Amino acid sequence: MALPVVAIIGRPNVGKSTLFNRLAGRRIAIVSDIPGTTRDRVSIDAEWGRHRYLVVDTAGVEDRPHDELLWSDIRAQVEVALNQADAIIFMVDINDGVTDADEDSANLVRRSGKPVVLAVNKADNLSREDMIYEFYSLGLGDPHPISAYHDTGIGDLMQDVFQQMPLFEDEPVGQNSIRVAIAGRPNAGKSSLFNALTGEERAIVSPVAGTTRDTVDSLFEFEGTRFTFLDTAGLRRRGSVESGLEKYSAIRTIGAIERCYVAVLVLDSTEFVTAQDQHIGGYIDDASRAAVIVINKWDLAPELGLNKADAVEAVRNRFRFIPNVPVLFTSALTGWGVEKVLPIILDVYEEFSKQIPRSEISRAIFDAMGENPLPGIGSQRPRIYRSIQSRTSPPTFEFIARNPDLIHFSYRRYLENRLRERFGFIGSPLRMTFKTRDDD
Repeated sequence: MALPVVAIIGRPNVGKSTLFNRLAGRRIAIVSDIPGTTRDRVSIDAEWGRHRYLVVDTAGVEDRPHDELLWSDIRAQVEVALNQADAIIFMVDINDGVTDADEDSANLVRRSGKPVVLAVNKADNLSREDMIYEFYSLGLGDPHPISAYHDTGIGDLMQDVFQQMPLFEDEPVGQNSIRVAIAGRPNAGKSSLFNALTGEERAIVSPVAGTTRDTVDSLFEFEGTRFTFLDTAGLRRRGSVESGLEKYSAIRTIGAIERCYVAVLVLDSTEFVTAQDQHIGGYIDDASRAAVIVINKWDLAPELGLNKADAVEAVRNRFRFIPNVPVLFTSALTGWGVEKVLPIILDVYEEFSKQIPRSEISRAIFDAMGENPLPGIGSQRPRIYRSIQSRTSPPTFEFIARNPDLIHFSYRRYLENRLRERFGFIGSPLRMTFKTRDDD
């Protein structure tokens, strides 16, 4: 399931970045008394209660912009954030009352047609809270008095946000299908591969990096199995993501990775494995999604002096955090090698959704401990009593143990490797949790 997007909108200097930092749980956005400090959108995934979501900070909407040259670009970014958001927190300053800039911003928000919650910031005491009634004139519903700086009223605000947000369910087109995200750096050939796999021209193919701005879904059937392909905008290094639409495209790409079952990471053979490729692989690993690596533009390999054996070794060395990931070679432009991609995606998905009987898991774990007993610390020694697979997609293994905190990371990795040796899980992550009997 994709992460819902909550955008914070309002004029400059009402406390949007302070609220963003409060929701994020750490200081990310620059907080300043100078209007217009935030020019680009800033985003991060956050949690509130049982809800995970992406929160987005935006530049302030001004009626008299202090920088005319930047204003058209800033306003365009705000409008894109509004269009892509699933819910909006509209923020005002209780000390200033309703200003012309508030009216201008409210007009933008109303036109978006998205669920809106009105946050009246800097309501630090009861006397100030009595001043909120003026903000009913904005026509955005009941105002919520909050203090982003002092962390008051935030809980009620977010409860209203998630009550107003539509239920975030999978799209009907993707029901009973394997969702596949095609991710990678700009201009690696993702859209060409997407079109070659689906037999459609739904994605724009261009030599200009960054042509794809948002995810494109396409339903496709292969050997009786339905796939939903999510072509995504390219992800660059954080520092090289330009202002404007590209920054928000990165947010949606991360959302597509969260939403998929299998992520296809497309590498460009002309540049091969870069730090940014590893960065994108890190997103896939963090989301615990199955993975396939495709080295595209392999038709150029002879003139680049590349061979498959060296390429596979280099990829496995650079992506050690994604164990046993399948590596394929394609030329999406000519169609060479593309026919192997769908069968591998299907194989990896089956590994990702595989359920192992409890008796076989217990046998594998106790055989592993028999060959390499659990080490202890001093007189304390951990012991594993029980092991089960508690869920699939991703495969998750639960260990009930005595002194689980004493089970070192290296031994946990040893157990993971033994599970992989016994049961496969090619291209699939494994989650492992260790807890005491009291937590059971």
